[in-house]
Amino acid sequence: MQLSITALGNLNSHFLADILPIIRDCKCNVLEIRSSRLGQSTASYLLIQGNWNQIAKLESVLESLQKKVDIKLQYLRTETREKGKESVPYTLETISLDKESIVEAITTFLLEHNIDIEEITGSSYQAPYAQTSVFSTKFVILVPPQIHLLSLREEFLDFCDHLNIDAILEPIKR
Repeated sequence: MQLSITALGNLNSHFLADILPIIRDCKCNVLEIRSSRLGQSTASYLLIQGNWNQIAKLESVLESLQKKVDIKLQYLRTETREKGKESVPYTLETISLDKESIVEAITTFLLEHNIDIEEITGSSYQAPYAQTSVFSTKFVILVPPQIHLLSLREEFLDFCDHLNIDAILEPIKR
């Protein structure tokens, strides 16, 4: 059984130092962990594995930790990830002027084409040599085998040209 946890606390909170020992004490394992600073807060994402007793115990301990450490926790029991899906992993990187709805437009395009989004990162920054705000994104996507890759690439690049987005769509090489 797996438990997906999202934790949000203020920037000075070192709540991972409180959460990780609890996971260990409940005899659960960390399968994935991500943490990043967002403005004046810290966000962490964890995927935990254990049997149903261990997960239930962890959930009850997390409830009391949330009040003790003054953090926001959300957790959800999840299914084990489906293996054997024959999708092709791609990386998609974009750079554009920082306009409203860029991430929404790209995400909508991908989802309308039945492309799974594994990961999204993005940030706004001041462009060098200019007083313009730029937004860059990086997506990790899974393209299903029934989608013709050349057609997808052409359609996506046309989509980007229409919105004045510079994009690179490449297979992930491992």
